[in-house]
Amino acid sequence: MFVIQLTYTGSLAEIDQLLDAHKLFLEKYYAKGIFMLSGRKQPRTGGVILAQAEDLATIEKVIAEDPFNLHGLAEYSITEFLPTMANETLRTFLKESKT
Repeated sequence: MFVIQLTYTGSLAEIDQLLDAHKLFLEKYYAKGIFMLSGRKQPRTGGVILAQAEDLATIEKVIAEDPFNLHGLAEYSITEFLPTMANETLRTFLKESKT
């Protein structure tokens, strides 16, 4: 699994102009089962995405498509981690996603 942290490098006005395109990007990867959770940071300086993929290269390819990235409006930090504990709902989801 991966935690992707976005930090905006552009103005919020620039971010807002691409927000609809960014949401379509997110929806695409939710539909593919790669994105699991996402949202804005508070204060609004960027966002966080929880993702699952085979490897870091896959995540990097996905991020390359983000409109915020394509327009140079965000920097990305990726942390890979191996989940060892979760609540019951997430444990069930993780078991199902491995089959």
